[in-house]
Amino acid sequence: MQRLLTVKEAAELLACSEAAVRKWIYQRRLPKVKVGRLTRLRLSDVEALVSGGLGGR
Repeated sequence: MQRLLTVKEAAELLACSEAAVRKWIYQRRLPKVKVGRLTRLRLSDVEALVSGGLGGR
């Protein structure tokens, strides 16, 4: 099973603010996974964003 990250954990991994991560989710540059009412991010999606694999601008 794929590891899921919180927005805070993703921000720490990406060395950016939580607001930036939430903006990328809103812009659909970073796919989200809803677990009940919680928002989570797949580790593989965050790593793909780092390597430029999610169609970043």
